[in-house]
Amino acid sequence: MIYTLTLNPSLDYTVHLDRFAEGLTNRSSAEEYSAGGKGINVSVILRELGFNSTALGFTAGFTGEEIERRLKDIGVKTDFIRLQDGISRINIKLKTAQESEINAKGPAIRPQELHRLMEKINAVQNGDTLVMAGSIPGTLPNNIYEMILQKLDGRMVRTVVDAEKDLLLRTLPYRPFLIKPNRQELSEIFSAEVKDHNDAVLYAKQLQERGAQNVIVSLGSEGAVMVDTSGKVYGSGVLKETVRNTVGAGDSMVAGFIAGCEQNYDAEHSFRLASACGNAAAFSEGFASAATISNVYRQLYG
Repeated sequence: MIYTLTLNPSLDYTVHLDRFAEGLTNRSSAEEYSAGGKGINVSVILRELGFNSTALGFTAGFTGEEIERRLKDIGVKTDFIRLQDGISRINIKLKTAQESEINAKGPAIRPQELHRLMEKINAVQNGDTLVMAGSIPGTLPNNIYEMILQKLDGRMVRTVVDAEKDLLLRTLPYRPFLIKPNRQELSEIFSAEVKDHNDAVLYAKQLQERGAQNVIVSLGSEGAVMVDTSGKVYGSGVLKETVRNTVGAGDSMVAGFIAGCEQNYDAEHSFRLASACGNAAAFSEGFASAATISNVYRQLYG
């Protein structure tokens, strides 16, 4: 079984504008709603690729109900903990010539509700995959991902962590199977500019020395690099297409790599599938379809 964990899911409200004028009334040309959050995005792409997963996390209020409804409508299984108070956050995505985001804070989570989550985590079994992705609410311990991996320590669970700085670094002693920092996150971790593929590989290997097994670094318009468990390095480029959407491209890469591993592909093939998923997401409005991903894969790798 594959589980994805989104501790602070959202109902994403995407607003399209011809242009945005600060301080004035702006009128949209189109709007969309979708269930959001990095772990949720991984579940959605996995479903598109033909793999079932269970989305875990917390939901609250009418927005939480809508998040769950939308996921069930597209065939994603959910097992969220319903919070007694508050509402799941609404994140605003403004799309003009550029993309801007306003991410909300999210509801408070009480100790007893966290305890219920840890009980669900305790049910994860040998052979399962657990993806922990995204930021955490301020009311949760800042070592929550570390706590989860500590609970699973010693089990044959494939763990994936996609998080920023200390959230990620604290998990490395537990040897996560995959981590996926982007250029900005890698720069923040090492307080250094990641200029190119060589820099990305250098710092990815340092993360491996701290415990990570496979490291994928997404580099936006310059593609991505990966260092696998044996130290072998792989690189990928990007297609020369119009970028329509950067939200969820990294999550799509995580889903692609997991899908490759679930099919017992080797690291190189799994990375190629991850790269194709990331490319396809960037060139699609919303999530990329399986057909689009397959087409992108053929264009990238023949």
